[in-house]
Amino acid sequence: MPLFPRKPKYTIVKIAKKRDIPHDLWTRCEDCNELIYNKKLDENLRVCPKCGFHFLLAARERIKLTLDEGSFREADADMESLDPLNFQGPKTYKEKLKKDQELTGLKDAVVTGEGTINGKPVVFGVTDSRFIMGSMGSVVGEKLTRAIERSTEKHIPLIIVSGSGGGARMYEGMYSLMQMAKTSAALARHHKKGCLFISLLTNPTMAGIMASFASLGDIIMAEPKALIGFTGPRVIEQTIRQKLPPGFQKSEFLLNHGLIDLIVHRKNMKESLARLIGYF
Repeated sequence: MPLFPRKPKYTIVKIAKKRDIPHDLWTRCEDCNELIYNKKLDENLRVCPKCGFHFLLAARERIKLTLDEGSFREADADMESLDPLNFQGPKTYKEKLKKDQELTGLKDAVVTGEGTINGKPVVFGVTDSRFIMGSMGSVVGEKLTRAIERSTEKHIPLIIVSGSGGGARMYEGMYSLMQMAKTSAALARHHKKGCLFISLLTNPTMAGIMASFASLGDIIMAEPKALIGFTGPRVIEQTIRQKLPPGFQKSEFLLNHGLIDLIVHRKNMKESLARLIGYF
């Protein structure tokens, strides 16, 4: 053993254990990739402060933001989907329903009822894409049809906020597909009576919902940068084997091509709706 051992060329440093940082403090913007402090995001109505991307709002959050405080009276709150096909898969339909009911606190993917916007009465419906992608099954179609019929009967404006990436709900087969025709027929009667229907499209509004009631508004509004269409741009590109234009199927592109009437920032939505109702 040497009398004077050589000193190592490296230094051993003890690193203090890092404190655990709660995972729910920050959210990354889906559009610009900016990291946003959740408190700041909530204060900004869940809109990215850098690029203006509008994040998902749950149905209850949308109601709270749009209608006068305490004015909303929900209808058909206990209506639940059945399993007409006894659908089997990696998860059964009943299991998926139960899971999303626990996740969202909703019975199904839509909430309907009546309330006021700046004191003006409205029938209000909003789909929630957290529940099986906001897809339209028999309950969604029935609740929206009843909402349309209440608006027609009472002759007060109808507002439906759409946010669905799922279209018709395959777990119910034809029971789901027929809701497209049912809601459209109810809106035809609504239009014939001279009633106002404002359709608000949010990110995403796709497939069967866009191909039925969402596209039938007397006024069609959208939030900025919302994805709107029948099928996604990647599927279209693979089908036609052509490169799509920049921003294809975003609300700004569709406004320029006449599919929608106006784009409104979330912070201005309530006042814009109240103004439109006042005009009509």
